[in-house]
Amino acid sequence: MLTPIAYGLAVFLTLFVVFIGARFLVSPQAAATGFGVPAKQHGDAAYLTVKGLRDLTSGVIGLALLAFADAHAVGWYMLAVALTPLGDTVIVLRNGGTKAAAFGIHFATAVVVLISAALLFAI
Repeated sequence: MLTPIAYGLAVFLTLFVVFIGARFLVSPQAAATGFGVPAKQHGDAAYLTVKGLRDLTSGVIGLALLAFADAHAVGWYMLAVALTPLGDTVIVLRNGGTKAAAFGIHFATAVVVLISAALLFAI
């Protein structure tokens, strides 16, 4: 019973990261607002593109691991990838975002990613 839950959560999380990355590439202003730190209207769009590419790449790597590696390899990936939303928590707090966005979006995501890692290690 644990296997479908562990893999289902991992697939959901990686697809969601792909979506977030694609959103930053297609609609960077809206994506930045959803991130918790709205972008300046005439700011440097390159940084939003970097964010989008980073997330898109992270998600694609996760999907590749899910397709071709065992649960423990995916668990290690999830453990490492949890650093991203933890770092995003700090970024939001340091750049004028709300605590609700920092903890409700990013820190909560890190917790779910760590739960996913734990489930994958338990297989």
